[in-house]
Amino acid sequence: MMTQREFDNQASAQSEFEEYIEQKADPVAPEFEIDSIPDDFGELYRVWYGSRLLGTFYQNLEGKWIAQACNRDERVCCETPDAAQLLIIAVSGLLVADVAQQVA
Repeated sequence: MMTQREFDNQASAQSEFEEYIEQKADPVAPEFEIDSIPDDFGELYRVWYGSRLLGTFYQNLEGKWIAQACNRDERVCCETPDAAQLLIIAVSGLLVADVAQQVA
């Protein structure tokens, strides 16, 4: 015969398992996120799509924003941090946009 404590533990585990399954089954697309890490020359900003790193950008000494998409050697100079983010997202194939106007 099961004790009350064993019953409560089993019910709690079952509830947690069902919540986990619901989260995994949720078809919500990941969102873009920006975070930063300290670098030797200042902040290095990273653009994420869910858990996938799309690229990085930083501000140089002249005040320009330098964007580099993952798996690319090119570093593109942009006027704003928003333009750098859009460029990285577009190069990653996740956005069809005319970023040429925002890129210096």
